[in-house]
Amino acid sequence: MADTRFDTTVSTTCGYCGVGCNLEAHTRAGRIVSISPGMGPANRGHTCLKGRFAHQFTRARDRLTAPLVRESGTFRIATWEEALDRVASELLRIKAQYGPDAIAGLASSRATNEECYAMQRVFRAAIGTHNIDNCSRVCHSPTSFALRKSLGLSGCTGSFDDIERAEVLLIVGANPTEAHPVAGARMKQAALRGLQLITADPRRIELADYGVLHLPVHPGTNAAFLNGLAHVLIRDGFVDEAFVAERTTGFETVAELVAAYTPDEVERITGVPAADLERAARLYGEADRASIAWGLGVTEQRYGSECVQLICNLALMTGKIGRPGCALLPLRGQNNVQGSSDVGALPDTFSQYRSVADEETARMYEELWGVSMKRERGLKMQEMFDAALDGRVKAMWICGYDIAQSDPDIEHVTAALSSLEFLVVQEIFENETSKFANVILPAASFLEKTGTFTNAERRIQLVRAAVAPPGAAKTDLEIFQLVSERLGHPLPYAGPEDVMAEIAATTPHFAGVTYERLEGRGLQWPVAPDGTDSPILYEERFEQPDGLGRFAALPYKAPGDEASEEYPLILVTGRRLEHYNVGTMTRRTGNLELLSKDWLEIHPEDARELGVETGDLVRVRSKHGEIAVEARVTERIDPGHVFTAFHFPEVRTNLLVGPSADVNTSCPEYKVIAVSVEKVGAPVEERVAAGVA
Repeated sequence: MADTRFDTTVSTTCGYCGVGCNLEAHTRAGRIVSISPGMGPANRGHTCLKGRFAHQFTRARDRLTAPLVRESGTFRIATWEEALDRVASELLRIKAQYGPDAIAGLASSRATNEECYAMQRVFRAAIGTHNIDNCSRVCHSPTSFALRKSLGLSGCTGSFDDIERAEVLLIVGANPTEAHPVAGARMKQAALRGLQLITADPRRIELADYGVLHLPVHPGTNAAFLNGLAHVLIRDGFVDEAFVAERTTGFETVAELVAAYTPDEVERITGVPAADLERAARLYGEADRASIAWGLGVTEQRYGSECVQLICNLALMTGKIGRPGCALLPLRGQNNVQGSSDVGALPDTFSQYRSVADEETARMYEELWGVSMKRERGLKMQEMFDAALDGRVKAMWICGYDIAQSDPDIEHVTAALSSLEFLVVQEIFENETSKFANVILPAASFLEKTGTFTNAERRIQLVRAAVAPPGAAKTDLEIFQLVSERLGHPLPYAGPEDVMAEIAATTPHFAGVTYERLEGRGLQWPVAPDGTDSPILYEERFEQPDGLGRFAALPYKAPGDEASEEYPLILVTGRRLEHYNVGTMTRRTGNLELLSKDWLEIHPEDARELGVETGDLVRVRSKHGEIAVEARVTERIDPGHVFTAFHFPEVRTNLLVGPSADVNTSCPEYKVIAVSVEKVGAPVEERVAAGVA
């Protein structure tokens, strides 16, 4: 029987984190009034307080509902025709005057696969440049790089179901119950049923309370920790010699390298007690089925991509890959950070991570699109900012990405934006980045569009519009089509399903993907032409030319930043349960009542030395900037370290983050920032009472 409280109920996929929960969006009078969890394969009838309750942003008073153009330093409302004509004319002018590579774009990992694919086609075919990137550059590009190098494909080797199938789960540099709550809940439930959970993190995360072992790894020392685990696995006879001999290459070099990473030496570097390191290795080695999950605490470091390769080493040497319960699970941060890269919104690859220098692939797209393209890669995101400052990039088009709040070295980013001749921002709200725009285009949110997202399991799932975009706002796909037509390259799509048909026709791993086949559980790529998908990768061979997994002999190297006399503490940044990324959506919902401000976590030992108490306002300084934030004394963070999030623009946490980045992918080192902390004033409550705050 239909629920008469609602006009419609639409099944869709959540647009917050990369878990990919199925949601049932209930509407009345054209508005979303309630959301309940659906029975999707990732969430199994559960969802978090963001997915279920944080939907009020769709009807927030400050939603962008009409195009805005800058005139005499201020914005005014414009018609779509006027705004689109201005965008196209400026892009064409800059292309003619400076060449196509003077234009750069950033796609959104909140947008659908179809929209990200369409945007990269606009840049490559309509504008003529490979200068297209997305936010995976600053979060999971190290994982993508490493998985391709070690195993062949850029994705999780199994699924969330492997959480329940495993006997042991090692979690490194991730806080799933806050950043990926439904996956975190599955881990918690599995631990209560007997899963042996090992957590490795400078904070004692909630899951540590459900685990058998917590390892307080100092930020920036993951490589020593992982090589130490490999040392013990080899020393104590946990190597699957048959698997190593038949299915891998390079083991001997790794064995030689990790011989020096004794438990005592690892304790000296990482702070992890030698006995605990040995116990963790034994738990993982003895288990028949063991999985490893990791997050930004691994990737957002100077050697993040190398550390993911070292994680792969552990699975390869023990043969714990390619079978149930033995998954490598990178916990993707944004809802479609996996998919935005899968479909080619990157400067060096087309869809399926095929190089722009690959002649066969490039010619296929040239024939399909009726254009010619370079064979050299475009600019990565950070290179775009450098190029803007030195005059090589004159225009940018940024879709659904608030780089002026979320990216590192903010003063460098804002200086780059200020130097542009033309900036178009495509968003659902005005934000820090749109302050620099010449044109702002109002876009649809995930609850107002149709398409697909790809979650952390490589699972492609349908997204369905529950309500119409507000006012004159349009979907990103519609906007790309309207601009591309004005640029002289019409996109021949009647809708998002046509875009997916083109992706499937040009991308072997998507060959069997159709909207009809995605109904229900979605499909995990690679998807064969007959629709058969791949819940488990590498059951028989790795996706390398010789079919072999590749060990990586990579030593520990010091991080880009270290504590000093002037900056004695190490800051780690991350997320809170109640909010998502820079808070664009969640701060416009009831979630703001649950968490209305941020704070700095500091250990009691450090707090005593600094004379700081919970509620005090403190100044946090790094080599790159300073912020003021309230302190909270807690034993959740280890001595010598502090922690805060980045959900509130007034705090501007990323002012503290410098240019240090992953050596292979340019992913910023958000997780290792040397800072000083000093008390500014009395507790916040006292200052408010006195009328001085």
